[in-house]
This record gives sequence, C-alpha cells and structure tokens, in this order.
Amino acid sequence: MRVYKTPQIRNVAVVGHGASGKTSLVDALAFVAGTSKRHGSVKDGTALTDYTADEIERKYSINLALAVAEWMDTKLNLIDTPGYLDFTGDALAGVYAADSAVVVLSATAGVEVGTEKVWDYCERRELPRMFFVSLMDKEHANFERVFNQIKAQLTPKVIPVEIPVGEGLEFHGIINLFSKKAHLYKKGTKAGEYEEVDVPDEYKDRFEKYSQELIESIAATDDRLLERYLGGEEITRDEAIAAMKAGMATNELFPLFCGAAELTYGTRALLNKLVELCPSPSERPAVEAQKWGSADRLSLKPEDSGPLAAQVFKTVSEPHVGDVTLFRIFSGTVKNGQEVWNAPREASEKLNHLCVAVGKERIEIPELHAGDIGVVAKLRDTHTNDTLSTRDKGLVLSKIPFPEPVITVAVEVKQRGEEDKLSTGLHKLHEEDPTFHHEYNGELGQTLIRGLGERHLEIVVGRLARKFGVHAQTAKPKVAYRETFRGKSEGQGKHKKQSGGRGQYGDCWIRIAPLPRGSGIQFVDEIVGGVTPRQYIPAVERGVLEAAHRGPVAGYPVVDFKFELYDGSYHDVDSNEMSFKMAGILAFRNVSPGARPVLLEPIMEVEVWTPDEYQGAVMGDLSSRRGHIVGTDKDGKLTKIKAMVPEAELDRYATTLHSVTHGRGTYKMKFHVYQDAPADVAAKVTEARKKELEEAKA
Repeated sequence: MRVYKTPQIRNVAVVGHGASGKTSLVDALAFVAGTSKRHGSVKDGTALTDYTADEIERKYSINLALAVAEWMDTKLNLIDTPGYLDFTGDALAGVYAADSAVVVLSATAGVEVGTEKVWDYCERRELPRMFFVSLMDKEHANFERVFNQIKAQLTPKVIPVEIPVGEGLEFHGIINLFSKKAHLYKKGTKAGEYEEVDVPDEYKDRFEKYSQELIESIAATDDRLLERYLGGEEITRDEAIAAMKAGMATNELFPLFCGAAELTYGTRALLNKLVELCPSPSERPAVEAQKWGSADRLSLKPEDSGPLAAQVFKTVSEPHVGDVTLFRIFSGTVKNGQEVWNAPREASEKLNHLCVAVGKERIEIPELHAGDIGVVAKLRDTHTNDTLSTRDKGLVLSKIPFPEPVITVAVEVKQRGEEDKLSTGLHKLHEEDPTFHHEYNGELGQTLIRGLGERHLEIVVGRLARKFGVHAQTAKPKVAYRETFRGKSEGQGKHKKQSGGRGQYGDCWIRIAPLPRGSGIQFVDEIVGGVTPRQYIPAVERGVLEAAHRGPVAGYPVVDFKFELYDGSYHDVDSNEMSFKMAGILAFRNVSPGARPVLLEPIMEVEVWTPDEYQGAVMGDLSSRRGHIVGTDKDGKLTKIKAMVPEAELDRYATTLHSVTHGRGTYKMKFHVYQDAPADVAAKVTEARKKELEEAKA
C-alpha cells in the first residue's frame, strides 16, 4: 500500500444500530475498491472486520475494526463500529477517531435506539454525516418510510441524493439525482457493476420531486447559488457537489444514499461520494493539546510540519502478539521504527513494524502523515486514550469520554489457584476496554466487574477463559449492610482463664448509646480511681471495635454508636493487654443485644433519563423496588427522574431499564445514605447471612 498525504485521506466512521448492515457495507466497500481480495459475509463468519472468535460465533460486531478502501487516488480509512449498546464504547472511540460518519440504517427496521445513540455521539463531535439505507434487497424494505423516520427522529436536514429502483426482492438499481441517470445493476455482479441508462418512465415523477428538493436544499445553503436558482439558472453538478460538501461541514445538510451491501449494489456510488463529500483531516477544525505538567495549551492543525500528537483510540490484546495499538495522528508524522514519548506515563516507545490495518491483515508501511490512522504492536506501557508525542514537546490530547459502567456482577474462579490469573486477566481487559471496570471488595470478599450490559460482561468472562485460561463464573454482588443501635444498654465483659501457672484476667463494664447518622464510633474513657490500669484501656477499646465488625443482628459492621468504659477490675499477675482486649470483645457481645440493634441498608440516589412515553413505566418500576420518587425534570428531549432506592433492589437494573424503555433509557446512581431496613427485609437478610456464615465455617 502506498503512502498518502493528508489531503488524500478520509477517516470515516461507519455507525448505526446492531444488524443494520455496517460490517457488510465496510466489507463490500473494501472489496469493490480492490483493497480486499475476498467479498466476505457476516453469516458465514468471513466478514473482513468481524474476525475475532467472539464475533464469528455470535455473528455480530463486538469490537471496533479498521479497513481501507483505495478509490479515486484517495485512501478511505473505514472504521467499522459495533452497534449494540453493550459495546457502545467502541462506537464512541470510532467517532472520535473519524472526520466524518456514515450512519447506516436497515431498510426494514429504520431508526432504532442504536441509531439515536450514535447520532448523539456524532452531534457532540459536530461530524459531517451522510446516511446509507442498507439491506434494500430484503423483504419489507421501504426507503420512503426510513427517510421519513430520519426526518422525524434525527434531523429534518436529511436529503436523498439517490432513490431506489424497486425494493425488496425487486431492488435492482438506483437513480442518482446528481447525474440524472439510473444505475441498473447486472445480475450476478461481483463488484457493483451497473449499466447507466435514462431514468425509467415510471420513476420520472418521483425523480423530478426529489431532484427539485435536492437542488432547493443545496441552494438554500449558499446565498449566491440561491439567487441563481431563483433566477432560473441551472446549477452544475460540480457546483452542487461543492455546495453539499460545504453544507455537510456546517451540519446544514445530511445526504441520503441507499444500496444492498451483500450484492455490492450502491457501493461504487457511495465510494465516489465518500471521496467527494467527506472532509480530509486538513478540512476539519484544529484540536487542542496541553503540554504535560503545565497549563500551556496549543491548537494543533493536521500538518506534517506540526509537533507529533497521536491518540490511541483502541487497544486489542491478541494471543501470541500481545497488545495491538490503534492510533490517529492529529499532528505531525510518524516513521517506521521511530521513538515516541508517552508523557503521563513517562514511557519511551518504539514504533516497530508500523502498519495499516485491513481487517485482521496488517500491511507494513514506511510512514504515516498527519490525519492518518495506523497500527503498531507490542508497545510496553501505552493504552487506550494515551497520547504519543515527542519527549521535547510532551503533548497530551483530551481523552475520549467513554461511558461509565451501568451493571455490576461478582466474578469468581471455578478452580482454586487461578485467583492471580484472574486479577491479571481483568487488568488486561480493562486496558483493552475502558468501559470495563473491576475491583476487589475486601469487605464483601468479592471481585466485582462492571460493564455496559449483561452481554458485555458475558463477553468479558468468555475472554478470560480463551485469552488467559481463567475459568470464571458470575454471581450476584453482595450488599454492604450495616448495623446500629436505637437504645442504650450497659453490662460486663469478663475474660478469666486459668490453665496452671500464670492465667488470664480482664474485666470491664461498658455502656452503649446511639449516635446521629454519620457520626462514626466514639470511645469515652470514664475510668476513675484506677479500677482499670491506664495501659489496658486501649486494649478494651480495640476489643470493642473488633467485635463491632460482627454486629448482633446479622454479623455486619456496626456504625454510629458511643461506648463508655466506666468500671472494671484487674489482677496484678494475670492481667495483660490480650486479656482486656478479650474482655472488650465479650462486653460488646453481652451488651449490644440490649441496645435495640437494627439492620441498616444502603440507599442509592438514582437518576434516570427516559423519553416521556416511558416515564410512567419507569416510575412504576422504581416504586416496585421500594424506591421513593423525589422529583422529575425536563432535560432536553428527555425526562429526568430522581429517586432514592435501596441498593439491594437495583441488581441488574440496567437490564430492566433497557427493556422498559426499549433501550432508550439511561441512568446513573451513587450512594446516598444508610437507612433502617424494614422488618421483613431485615429478617430475610439475617437468615441469608446466617447461612452464608455457616457455609464459610464448613
């Protein structure tokens, strides 16, 4: 593959809902352009950019992947992104690495929740976009319906540039509104070959209608063109293309195309328009970088002469290869074997075997220019969202704002001895996927993993086995209950042991009283007259605090109480620190049942964003989880619902919310306060905890 300069590069993210035809389209574009020598299929597991074992098995995209199409002396870097919401982190990464996007929609399903999600991502970046209605050859395909859905649900600024000839099984061509010609595809064509003919008579009325709308939309973006159009002058194709490109750049126009990727129909026309309409990196706004360790910021244009700044937008861990790093050069150039600098990690890296990726194939290349996308393997200390620059500049680019995890499960190994491998594997998977988090919770005794959905975590567990040899299973995460007191009590703890020779003797009297929520544990020394020697008083305190880790209700830590040491006795010979610590433990165990102990459950502050039509269903579901609705607010197009919900009731809430809102609802939550658990809840928790502790002893 030849080296391309910045003006000859187009970075295009291919985005959309799952199963809308993105991967098939990327495969067809690369094949028709001749970069890929085989026309693959998702169904057969041979698609160019779905090449991992996970993707082949499940027949849908899980990871972001790259392909290249060389067309009209231009290099198209095609970024194939996953469409399902569980893997939306990779879709966001693709959008941030691109300069434009093709939003793919199924001709049968139209605008879906994944379409809305990626549209929002593109809006944030203000990317020039075009639409492609794929699967036009499938039963129930309806171009008009999809077009109207786009206008109603995404943007009224969409305008068809092509209209189909036939639909479903009858689909056999497109009418190009620019060229005013019909492209009728030859049956059995392998690379989108077609015969160019005049517009068929039965389509002339439709052609005239759409053609007029197209010219009017284009003219409306440019005062000079509008004046000419209203004056009856004809606008040439080149003028129209230039005006449409300008309209795309300002998000005033979003052209619409159609085709059938599996048949390669519509691919040549789309390749032409990707070259003609999508901006090169040099036509996009400059990005802002910061000098590491200083407040200095500078604006970076995609120029070869600028300082090197390349961002890692994806890391893939491959067996026998190690980490494979995908990066976008925002400024400067890189050469094969070049030394680069990762400033925040203070790491020097060498770009050996600099490559361009075409699916799983990698083509080594001597250099890459500003704006291009490259791949390199075996970087030691560089991961997703890191910036590569030079040691003298030490630049850092703004990080991609990956979504936070929404679902938590516990994970445990099936075989003893794999705990260390589990920790290593989880760490590597987080470096590969920033939307996946993990931690070990010492209090609960569980390793917790967090992700964007159940499917996401299922993939993680599968990768643990395949990549790291860790056989793991998921479990319900435990809840960190607490206990406290609602009354006062006092009593004795006496530890006396005589086993021949020197014995053990410790004796203390304590009072327990509740404190306001959040006060913690307070110790008060009320000893007078030396009934307990000063050196033993800290031991009593340690004993009580240790015992308070196993409360009297269900064995959970006790919080927010005061205990006073007010009396005791000792033995000149047999008393020691350990004896008084044991006395403190016994005192707490004896006294705490009389202080009206209660179970506390964590209450989470939950914020849910939902379209209005699902508001009632969401609120009803929260109420069924013992939630208390605090209020609702309008937040843009969505309604924000705020509620206080017990943590125990929120297990797998992300899955339920997805179902209730048809994937359109999102939420976040944070700990708010501990509250008394209702009696029936406390009884269930106590019973479950008793069984858990008995099993742990066994």
